[in-house]
Amino acid sequence: MREVAARGKYAPLFRHLASLDARSWRATFRDVESILGFSLPNSARSHRRWWSNRTNGRHGHALAWQAAGWKTHAVDLAAEALVFEHVEGGPLPKDIAPAFSMRELFPPHDFGTWPDGFAANREQIYGDHGR
Repeated sequence: MREVAARGKYAPLFRHLASLDARSWRATFRDVESILGFSLPNSARSHRRWWSNRTNGRHGHALAWQAAGWKTHAVDLAAEALVFEHVEGGPLPKDIAPAFSMRELFPPHDFGTWPDGFAANREQIYGDHGR
């Protein structure tokens, strides 16, 4: 579940919540949008159930906060604000490993230098496809 949340569309929210060292966070919808880097859907502003803590396996936004160990409450659609609360017994930031490590997947490797006299130009490498 955490791996999916850490890679999905709402991964920035997952990472933000996972990094908080607090028991609750009062946020505006704009705060959430700022973290995500995109606007929330209209349904988030008009339907309280969008902020529900039930994922049913289909709601990536709810999965993001739940996988980070948080739940939502006190959703105020008029004020466009809500409270995220850390779930007792939920994972704490130190318990959540990053989704992956580029260094681990692609470790650096020194291939040495080019052989003496090696030369290549764009046309030799790409032919007609490099234009």
